[in-house]
Amino acid sequence: NYTDEHVQLIRQIKIKKDYYAILGLEKGCSVEEIRKSYRKLSLKVHPDKNKAPGSEEAFKKVSKAFKCLSDD
Repeated sequence: NYTDEHVQLIRQIKIKKDYYAILGLEKGCSVEEIRKSYRKLSLKVHPDKNKAPGSEEAFKKVSKAFKCLSDD
């Protein structure tokens, strides 16, 4: 119950190390932009919505990136 697009997205997230790159943002963006990007991406990779292998790991990575970047 997953598409090739889901697999590609998870693979891209797992490869990236930089938190900004994981969320698809530029350095120096606002906290609101970080929140928007996180919401959008977390819906795509959440294990309940995305049944592709590795989605749980990708979701944790996206969540960690959000937590670190949104923390003042």
